[in-house]
Amino acid sequence: MKLEHAAIWTNQLEILREYYLKYFQGNSNAKYVNEMKGFQSYFISFESGARLEIMSRTDIPVNLNDHINQYLGIIHLAFAVDTMEEVDQKAEELRHAGFSILSGPRRTGDGYYEFETLDPDNNRLEVGTIYRGS
Repeated sequence: MKLEHAAIWTNQLEILREYYLKYFQGNSNAKYVNEMKGFQSYFISFESGARLEIMSRTDIPVNLNDHINQYLGIIHLAFAVDTMEEVDQKAEELRHAGFSILSGPRRTGDGYYEFETLDPDNNRLEVGTIYRGS
């Protein structure tokens, strides 16, 4: 079994779409619009086969999660790269573009080299790779 997609509600549909296309090399389908429900969405596909559905509807309340505190439930999306150098490059690219780097790049105790950042809606993201050596 494989995870097919995750979904995010947003009030910035086009901004979030462009972010995942530009910084995470996603590919987007055409916008789906259901005028009766006031619903719009895109599916962003990634090289791994996983997809991210970004959705907008006017009656969805703001999420109470913030970028400082963490709560039970889904807390981040994780993207994998092949090397530690790619982790460093992506962190620098996002930092240079004005996005916060919350932690790292760093080696974790469970064998990853990663950093944490936020997308334009303050959804927490991890970018990392398995590292070899000490």
